[in-house]
Amino acid sequence: MNKPINSPFRYAGGKFYARSLILKHIPFHSYYVEPFAGGGSIFFAKEKVNKNWLNDIDVALINTYLIIRDTPDKLIQYLSGEKATKERHSYYKNDFKPQNKLEEAARWFYLNRTSYSGIMKPQNCYWGYGDKYSMRPENWPRNILRTSEKLQNVEITCFDFEKVISTVPDNTFLFIDPPYFNADQDKFYTHSFSIDDHYRLCSILKKHNDRIKFLLTYDNSTEVRDLYEWAIEIHDKEWNYTINRTDDQKKGQKKEDNFKGERYKGKEIFILNYDSNAELSQEPKQLVISF
Repeated sequence: MNKPINSPFRYAGGKFYARSLILKHIPFHSYYVEPFAGGGSIFFAKEKVNKNWLNDIDVALINTYLIIRDTPDKLIQYLSGEKATKERHSYYKNDFKPQNKLEEAARWFYLNRTSYSGIMKPQNCYWGYGDKYSMRPENWPRNILRTSEKLQNVEITCFDFEKVISTVPDNTFLFIDPPYFNADQDKFYTHSFSIDDHYRLCSILKKHNDRIKFLLTYDNSTEVRDLYEWAIEIHDKEWNYTINRTDDQKKGQKKEDNFKGERYKGKEIFILNYDSNAELSQEPKQLVISF
């Protein structure tokens, strides 16, 4: 399966709304890697190539990817008959104790699909489902099966990003989407990313700059621009996105009122260590996805 699909997950900070902008800058490649896979919006939106590698430090996320890739039918069967309710969300969040990797994946998947913005950190994992804008449980099996198809023959690992970047073959293309430099990302992710980690990422990319190509997305800040002043291109990018809220997140409004979510502007920079115009004009054309 090589057609574009949506990510199977809701993911805070994911690039769902920026997909078309990012895809326009991706050069031809035969080896594709995401050291910070998260929800994998770009991987799922683009054409698979000869070699594909998704990595993330989040053990629970990677376990869910592996279960979906390798035993999708078992996950579908386990979730069969589930309803998206505040009570079930509370049960999976507070009471359910997984006994194996399948149950861990089922718990993670249920909470991710029913929590506000897919935030999985327990302190901020709030009920955030609405029938008008969320994927209904009866559609989860189709989501899982098509995701499993796309994940076939994809390497999926749970390593520190430095190990991934250091070991990829020459001429690999990496899409790199770390947590923001100047955001309180500890609210969203179960694994923190320190200032030292940001500097470590810059250092390892500079070390391997001559043998790989990368597109790095970051918040638009002076600190990040200074860190990557050695890069070939830095593009200012902006896009629209909407956050839907339920009654837990917006006082005085209830999900049954079907109120509309608030619109926001996504503002980031894309950092490239290659001349995108030259790469895109000289290399064979890949599938370009329109959204």
